[in-house]
Amino acid sequence: MKKLILSVTILLLVALVVHAQHEHHMNKKDTGRSGKPIKDSAMQEEGDIPMSHAFSLHLPMNRNGSGTGWLPDASPMYGYMLHSKKWMYMVHGNLFLRYTNQDAGNKGSRGNSRLDAPNWFMLMAQRKVGSKGLFHYNVMISLDRLTEGGAGYPLLFQSGESWHNKPLVDRQHPHDLFSELSVSYTYAFSRKVDAFIYFGYPGEPAIGSVAFMHRPSALSNPDAPISHHWNDGTHITFGVATLGVRLDRFKLEGSLFTGREPDENRYDFDKMRFDSWSGRLSYNPSQHWAFQVSHGYIKSPELLHPDENVNRTTASAVFSLPLENDRWVNVTTLWGLNKTTGHNGENAVLLEGALRLKKTEVYTRYEWVQKSVEELDLDPVKYGEETIFPVNALTAGISYDLLNIAKTRLALGGQFSVFFNERSLYGLYGKNPMALEVYLRLYPGLMKMNMQHK
Repeated sequence: MKKLILSVTILLLVALVVHAQHEHHMNKKDTGRSGKPIKDSAMQEEGDIPMSHAFSLHLPMNRNGSGTGWLPDASPMYGYMLHSKKWMYMVHGNLFLRYTNQDAGNKGSRGNSRLDAPNWFMLMAQRKVGSKGLFHYNVMISLDRLTEGGAGYPLLFQSGESWHNKPLVDRQHPHDLFSELSVSYTYAFSRKVDAFIYFGYPGEPAIGSVAFMHRPSALSNPDAPISHHWNDGTHITFGVATLGVRLDRFKLEGSLFTGREPDENRYDFDKMRFDSWSGRLSYNPSQHWAFQVSHGYIKSPELLHPDENVNRTTASAVFSLPLENDRWVNVTTLWGLNKTTGHNGENAVLLEGALRLKKTEVYTRYEWVQKSVEELDLDPVKYGEETIFPVNALTAGISYDLLNIAKTRLALGGQFSVFFNERSLYGLYGKNPMALEVYLRLYPGLMKMNMQHK
């Protein structure tokens, strides 16, 4: 059954791409290479093919993040673009073949090493509906369950979700096969005012920054942040409905969604509950910046702790600066707070950046996360039930594009991480354990975009 579901999903993606390519060739005689421009489009690819944001006819496509989140308009985009007479399609993704060794110095007992392949793939499609409407859908899949197994990949101090009814600690959980199946409709009241409705099963509610796998500052890093469940841990939610309105540079949106995180079966569709809510205010003051603040009530997110509800508050800033000749600077900073009734609040801070120099990318990530005894699956009698352990993690890496064929790139990369932990955890982790990784990364080429300021 699992193989059948996987086969059908892959065939569906292939069929949609082939269909889009077929329509593109069939309509090329009518539209020509440039196509007919959409007057309200804020950005166009080389060749003047019209493109717009997923939730606005008056915003550039580069602002697309994850779910309904915003990136800066100056963000780089990596993908394959296909057009027909009425539809615009984009395919993108990320695939790593890597070896990771968490605790390379064998200082503790909680590290592990393995050869694996974290991955995700996405198809986006949209078309105009009348002169002011826009219909959009997303299909996102991940083969993590096949490449990472049920327990995911080793990652020191990571926590969240479970496997075989045991909490996943020092491992990043695999993502579901169906990571997003969403539809949306947007209506443009004017050039500065849009309203939209979004439904996902699964999808992403309006809370937190753009998810880590879609942030330009994190694209070359194979690892999820250890603060993932303080910020963007809701990016795969089985049942989410969002209403939003854009007022010029501001966007206000609210979501009803299922609080429970995906269960251990990564191939099925979990029950829709709509028992949680969130609100987010976004602001893009210029093409280089994207800010957001958000808050949400998440009911019973963890399967093993069904009586615990989380109030999550986040704030983030994303910066993108394109330089000459395919060079880019991308930076993200964020803060998240998880508060559970009867327990102290737990904070997380992340700062990550990437410098792109044509074929070479140098990147880094710093995190400070407060992990509880429960998060680290420690004995509350030995360590104290309310003890909070501050963890600092610093990562530095570099990648280099070996090949660029048919708008597809193959990069060779490596990174190291150092974790700074409390003395009381030395017996489990050692003092300042280090992780090493080497990888090959397969990903789409850079899409050439021309900004049109209006």
